[in-house]
Amino acid sequence: MPLTLVCVLEEEFMVSVPSNPGIKAVPVPVEADAGVAKATASRAAVFVPGGPAEIDHLNPRLRAMLRAARYHGVELDPNDFKGASVTAADLSEWAGNAGMWSRAVRIRWSHLLRFHDAGPVVLLLSDGGAVILAGASAERNVVLLKSVDAPEAEGPVAIDELRLSQVWTGEAVLLRAARSYIPADAPFTLKWLAELVRLEGRPLRDIGIASVTLSVLTILPPLIVMTVVNKVLQFNSMSTLVLLSAIIGVVFAYETLLGHARRLIINVVGARLDTKLQLHVFGRLLRLPLDYFERHPAGETMYHLAQIYRIREFMTGKLLSTLLDLITLCVLVPVMFYVNSTLAWIVVACAVVIMLIILAFLKPLRGRYKQVVEAETWKSAAIGETVVGIKTVKALGLEPQRKALWDDRVAEAGKARLAFGRLANWPQTLVTPIERVMVLGTMLIGAYLAMNDSSGYMVGGLFAFMMISQRVAQPLVGLARLVEDYEEVGAAIGEVASVLNRPSETSSNAVGLRPKLRGRITFSDLSFSYTGTKTPALDRVSFDVPAGTMFGIVGRSGSGKSTIARLLQGINRDYTGFLKLDGVDLKEINLRHLRRGLGVVLQDNFLFRGSIRDNIIAGRSGLTLSDAMRAAHLAGAEEFIERMPNGYDTYIEEGSPNLSGGQKQRLAIARALIHDPTILILDEATSALDPESEAVVNANLMRIASGRTMIIVSHRLASLTECDQILVMDQGKVLDVAPHATLLERCSVYRQLWSQQNRHLDGRGARPTVVPPRLI
Repeated sequence: MPLTLVCVLEEEFMVSVPSNPGIKAVPVPVEADAGVAKATASRAAVFVPGGPAEIDHLNPRLRAMLRAARYHGVELDPNDFKGASVTAADLSEWAGNAGMWSRAVRIRWSHLLRFHDAGPVVLLLSDGGAVILAGASAERNVVLLKSVDAPEAEGPVAIDELRLSQVWTGEAVLLRAARSYIPADAPFTLKWLAELVRLEGRPLRDIGIASVTLSVLTILPPLIVMTVVNKVLQFNSMSTLVLLSAIIGVVFAYETLLGHARRLIINVVGARLDTKLQLHVFGRLLRLPLDYFERHPAGETMYHLAQIYRIREFMTGKLLSTLLDLITLCVLVPVMFYVNSTLAWIVVACAVVIMLIILAFLKPLRGRYKQVVEAETWKSAAIGETVVGIKTVKALGLEPQRKALWDDRVAEAGKARLAFGRLANWPQTLVTPIERVMVLGTMLIGAYLAMNDSSGYMVGGLFAFMMISQRVAQPLVGLARLVEDYEEVGAAIGEVASVLNRPSETSSNAVGLRPKLRGRITFSDLSFSYTGTKTPALDRVSFDVPAGTMFGIVGRSGSGKSTIARLLQGINRDYTGFLKLDGVDLKEINLRHLRRGLGVVLQDNFLFRGSIRDNIIAGRSGLTLSDAMRAAHLAGAEEFIERMPNGYDTYIEEGSPNLSGGQKQRLAIARALIHDPTILILDEATSALDPESEAVVNANLMRIASGRTMIIVSHRLASLTECDQILVMDQGKVLDVAPHATLLERCSVYRQLWSQQNRHLDGRGARPTVVPPRLI
C-alpha cells in the first residue's frame, strides 16, 4: 500500500516558479535517470484537477491534501476541515475523519529519499505554499517535486537537500487508505462487534499475558497450603515455614501489581470500545433517511438504541471477564486433576449439568423475552409521543387519555416481565443445589477420602483442592450463565440493528459528484410514489427553473407541492424520470454537497438549545457574529433580536418558549441564508406567520432572492405575485406554468384559488348580519 507524506515547508519555495533567489530549480535529466523520471511522470499524471477553478481559492495545503487523498481513492471535502489554522495536526485529523489512516510526524531528509516508489507525496510550505513529492533518487541525493498549481503535462524538477533544508522544518503528515477499520456501512451484527473487539488486539494480548501469569500465581497459594499441612505441621520444619512465608510475600506483591495493571488495561479497552460503539451508532443514526423518522415514533427509536448500553456492558463486563476466567480455567483445571482427579471429575460433572439445565430453558426464555421487548417498545413509544406532543396534550386537555394509555402500556410491560421472571426463576432454582454440591459436596467426599488415606498427605491435598475448586467453580458457572446472558444481548443486538441496518443516505465523503451549483433546476417526465401507496404523488412532472429566478409552486392540499421540495433536498431519490441541477442528475450529486448549496425553511422549524447567534450560525465553522447579523438583517429578524435584553446572546430553551412563531420563523430564514445558498426553498415558510411578520418577510423577499434561485411553496397566492414563474399543481400533475397575471387569465384552478383567498376584496358580496350578544 503506497504511503503519502505531507510536509510543512516555506511558501516562498515554488518548484515550478521559484521566488526565493537562494533556491534554484534544477530540471530533471531524463537521460541521467530515465527510470526515476518515467516513474515520476506516471505518478504525477494521477493528479487530474477536478475543476481547478473551483478549488483555487483554497489554502495550498488543503489543495495538496485533496490531490494526495484523490490518489488513494478518497475525495476529501474542504467543508469538513475544522482547523482554525492549517497545521499538520489539523490536516491529519481531517484525513482521519474521512476514513484514511493519518499521522502528524516530524521526519528528516533521509526519510524522504525512501519514497522513491511510494506514490505522490505532498510537501506543504511552512508559510502556506505546497509542492508535491513525485519521486526521489537516493543515488543522486535529490527529491523530485512538482507544484500543486503546475499543469498536468509539466514534469517535476529535482531539488537537493541544501535547497530544501532552507525552507523545510521537517514537520509531516503521513496518510494512506485505511487497511483495517470498521466499515461505516457494515451491518450491525455480532460479527461486526467481534471485528470491533479484534481491532483491540494489542491491549487484549497484554491482558491475556497478565491473566495467564495471574493464573499461574493463583496455583501457588493452594500448593503452599498443601506443603504447610503436609511438611511443616507434620514434621515441625521452621525453615520450610520461613521460606514459604517469603515466597508468599513476593507472590502477593507481584499479584497485586499485576492485577492493578490488568484492571487498568481492561478499563482502557472498555472505554475505547464504548467510544467506538457510541460514535458508530450516532453516525449511522444521522445517516438514516428522513423517511424512517417520519414513519417511526421517536420513543420507539430511542428505546431500540438504548439497548446499546446493554451490549456495551456485556462486551466490556461479563464477556471480557468470562473470557479471562477461561484463561484461568485452562491453567487451574489440569492442576485440579493433578491434586485429586476424583474430586475434579465431580466438579466438572456438576458444571456440565448446570450447562444442560440452562440450555434446556433457552428457547422458552427467548420467546418470553421477545414479548418483553415488544411491550417495552410500545411503552417507550407512548411516553415519547406524549413528550413530543405535550403542547397538544395540554391544549386539548388530553391528560386523562394519555395517562390511561400509559397505564395500559405499563401493565402490559409488567405482565411480560413477570412472565419472563417466573420462567427465568426455574433454571436458577435447579442450579442452586448443584452449585452447593460442587462446593460442599466435594469437601465432604474429600474428607471421607482423607479419613481412609493411609499416607497422611490427603489432608493437605484436600485443603489445596478446596482452594482451587472455589477458583474453578465460579468461572464454570459463569460460563454456563454466559449463554443465558447472550440470549438477552442477542435480542438487544437485534433491536439496535432494526434501526441501524436500515438503508442509509449515500452521503459519504467519497460518494457522489460535487458540481458547482448555479441554480438551474430541471424536472423531466418525473414520477414518484411514496412507500405503501399506489397513487403517485407526482405523475410525469416536467418544468424548468432558470438560474437566479423566483419560482412559486401552488396547488390544493395533496397536489404534490411539498413533494417537489423533498425531491430537491434529496430526501427521496427513488423516482423515475430526471431531476437535474445545472444539467447534473441529482442522484449523482453528493448529498452533503447538495444540502450545503441549499437553504431550506419549513413551516415548522426547530431551534436548538443555545443562543440566537449559535442558532443562526448553526455550528458552521468560520462564521462570525457579523455574518449572523447580516443574515438576520436580510431575514428581517434584527429588529426583534436587538430589542431583547442580551441581543444575539439571548439563550433559547428547548421548544423556544421565549419566542413567538413569527420570530422563530424569521430566525429559521436567517439560518437558511447564513451560508449564502445557491438555491433557497421556502416550503410553506410564511403560512404560520402573523400578518406583521409576513409583511416583513415579503418586503425582504426581493433582497433575499437576489443572486439565487428561490423556490417558494405556498398556499398563500398573495406572497407569489412577484415570482417570475408560478407552477400550478393538481393531483400530482402540472396544470400550468406562467406568471401571476397570465395564470389569472388562462388557469381556472389558479383563478379559483385566487378568488377564494381574496374574496374580501370583492365588494359585491353581502356581509352577513351579526347578532350582538345579550347579557342575561
